[in-house]
Amino acid sequence: MKYSDDRLIDYRTDATIERGGLDLPFATLTILLLSIGVIMVLSASYVRAYYTEHGNATYYFTRQLVFAVSGVAIMFIASKFPIQFYRKLSYVLLAVTAALLLVVLVVGIGPSAGVKRWIQLPGGQTIQPSEFAKIAVILVFADMICKYKNYMGTFRYGILPFAIILGGLGVLLIMEPHMSATIIIFLIGAVMMFVGGTRLFWFAAGGSVVAILFFVITVMFPYMSTRIVTWRDPFSNMQGDGYQIVQSLYAIGSGGMFGLGLGQSQQKYLYLPEEHNDFIFAVVCEELGFVGATIILILFAMLIIRGYWIAMHCRDRYSFLVAVGISTLLAMQVILNVAVVTNTIPCTGISLPFFSYGGTALWVELGEMGILLSISRDVPSETSEKKKKSLKT
Repeated sequence: MKYSDDRLIDYRTDATIERGGLDLPFATLTILLLSIGVIMVLSASYVRAYYTEHGNATYYFTRQLVFAVSGVAIMFIASKFPIQFYRKLSYVLLAVTAALLLVVLVVGIGPSAGVKRWIQLPGGQTIQPSEFAKIAVILVFADMICKYKNYMGTFRYGILPFAIILGGLGVLLIMEPHMSATIIIFLIGAVMMFVGGTRLFWFAAGGSVVAILFFVITVMFPYMSTRIVTWRDPFSNMQGDGYQIVQSLYAIGSGGMFGLGLGQSQQKYLYLPEEHNDFIFAVVCEELGFVGATIILILFAMLIIRGYWIAMHCRDRYSFLVAVGISTLLAMQVILNVAVVTNTIPCTGISLPFFSYGGTALWVELGEMGILLSISRDVPSETSEKKKKSLKT
């Protein structure tokens, strides 16, 4: 056998081994978490929907259910295309994403004055280009690492082209401003480079530069320094900047060991902002308690570990890198969301995968799961292993 960046080829037959079925444990865990997430959106959102959507208590739930069903279809369709299809598409996706990020700066809308993060489409639907940037970075960086695999220790090939892409996307995101997406994209880019073989020296140097830039950005955007002050002591300004995180901590604390019961949250009665979106995990803790929240986190851990298992069994380097990137992105978003909701890190807008309300994020997340399932179809099965043994004999 020999490995190439594109496929596994058998010397005797010179034929690509036939693709198998998708990874059922990974698909099952994804759909299970998605189902729980949709139920929690209904529970967390019906009060706000009733008061803000003219008495339609199921407004957010109905839309999320449509996003979820169509997202599952996207996931299974995406799993049908071979990984080389995504490799060829990666640079087109990156270019389109950059173009959309520029469009956002011109005609975008946002949650407050001076903030632009979504593009309004005809019919009222919106898209958030920053979500596409995450998967674009993973697909493009995986291809670049494969091309420069023997030169990843050099500045010219192991740092410069990656820094140009991250820098360009970072500038566009900071101009929105959208700091949480900027942080995630820089982190996932750094992980891809580390796995690809970039020298540790460059991470130390890059970390110093990022620290300086972070200080400059906090000066340019006062709301960031305010969030850091609030994070240190949210109870010092409970009716101001600390209000949201204090209400989140109240929700988590009141859930206790076993929770108040599904649908019984008190904080969702217009006390906790973004209760069906970025702070939905606080409602999960309040209604399902420590035990329920822990079970959900265990399910996420199982999904992430299964993603890494798929990566470790890939036939080629590109598939391995993409699988690691997607699994790491999923882990990163879960960890950061829970950290924000529990005030472990300063408050920033990071959604909880499969749970937080939103169409673009959910479609992209399920599309990413579809790409990972596509990769799983190429993982050698017991049948293919038997075929290889029979060829050897």
